[in-house]
Amino acid sequence: MPHLQTINLREIPERLRGQYPFNLPLLRGLEEMRFSASVTLFVGENGTGKSTLLEALACAAEMITVGSESVRTDKSLVHARELAKHLRLAWTKRTRKGFFLRAEDFFGYAKRQNELRAEMEADLQEIEREYQNRSQYAKSLAQMSTAGQLGDMHRRYGEGLDARSHGESFLALFQSRFVADGLYLLDEPEAPLSPLRQLALIAAIKEMTAQNGQFIIASHSPILMAYPGAEIFHFSEGHIEKVGFDDLEHVRLMRDFLNNPDAFLRNL
Repeated sequence: MPHLQTINLREIPERLRGQYPFNLPLLRGLEEMRFSASVTLFVGENGTGKSTLLEALACAAEMITVGSESVRTDKSLVHARELAKHLRLAWTKRTRKGFFLRAEDFFGYAKRQNELRAEMEADLQEIEREYQNRSQYAKSLAQMSTAGQLGDMHRRYGEGLDARSHGESFLALFQSRFVADGLYLLDEPEAPLSPLRQLALIAAIKEMTAQNGQFIIASHSPILMAYPGAEIFHFSEGHIEKVGFDDLEHVRLMRDFLNNPDAFLRNL
């Protein structure tokens, strides 16, 4: 059963309706959104508001973020925080587990993790020099905290997120941070992933939903949209509509293209 059950949009004051993000067409048709599946997908063209709604949801739920600042302070989420003030969330069971991740934040996160690793390794070397004439016990005490943090990082990410391809490191990040009973908000997680890696992500999601995880994902990927039993909300021209996989334009277009790519490419 999903942790997050419904989103309701409170009435927006007249003075705000002409301002972004309150002037987004999708908000005119958003009264209540109900989640009945462990995996929900927000789909639609760029600019329809699906990512904005996901960001506002992350702010309203006070989610832990991966790769960016807190939802309370991240400057890129200032509009999402304003929208979040007008969302009312209803829970089956409130969870503080899980995280919010935008694909574009991953690369900055990987860079910061590698910089932190280098700094801690340099600190250990400095302690080694400073304590060379002291006992091993004193040296071990001085290194304990930093060595513990390095050990934890190694257990999470192995040799480092930059030691693998983008797709491999992206999946490693997911798998290292998944916990049971969590809520996960993912914005275009397919961006760094090949089709094969997207299937691996589906397998990871399936594993976590078996442990009572809930996922809400904004995506352009027909592969992720095909997740078995997923609930799909299509965002278009100010409307949010629950649709089936086979009814999605993304899916029909991809099938038609793969069946006859020349028909699409000859006129370009």
